Amino acid sequence: MKLHSNSFADNTAIPEQYAFCRPDPETHATLGGNLNPHLAWSDVPEGTRSFVILCEDPDVPTKMDDVNQEGREIPADLPRTHFYHWVLVDLAADTREIPEGAYSDGVTPRGKAGPLALDGTRQGLNGFTDFFAHDRDMNGDYFGYDGPCPPWNDAIVHRYVFTVYAVDIDEIPVEGKFTGDDVKKAIEGHILGQASITGIYTLNPRLRDGE
Repeated sequence: MKLHSNSFADNTAIPEQYAFCRPDPETHATLGGNLNPHLAWSDVPEGTRSFVILCEDPDVPTKMDDVNQEGREIPADLPRTHFYHWVLVDLAADTREIPEGAYSDGVTPRGKAGPLALDGTRQGLNGFTDFFAHDRDMNGDYFGYDGPCPPWNDAIVHRYVFTVYAVDIDEIPVEGKFTGDDVKKAIEGHILGQASITGIYTLNPRLRDGE
């Protein structure tokens, strides 16, 4: 399979209109455009019955002590974990493209509704559900796509890996408030092919100035 995007090229910076947060000189970060990017794929394996899309950031700090703290920077050698930014399943087998902004256009405080989505698709919870769990203004169930918002004081540039999976089942056997991990377990043994594209993003002024 092959995957490309008209929104950004592989291994290049994701534009701010696709991010949950964009830089702000006064507050470090403010809300971004949060459009889902365009994705298109080809060379689909024979026997494909549906598609799954996952977007993951593998560079999330495992300790939150220094996150967004003035006068401190999250060290580059801190162990990292992953964070889902998009969990989309049950895309019809004849789908070859997702338009920019079809699933997300702007930030929705307390999250977007789900799991039911466009054209019979379903969306799972992304990582902002847990991230905002104790924020009285932002807590809620964040279904679908929400873009990059890495800590503004992280010493590394974060990667955002968009992967399209071709699977041999029509509907992924997950229900309710499912997650990316739930989907990965459900499609084990059913993946006929996959393709990925990676965008990068940072809110750290030191790193952005060096780009």
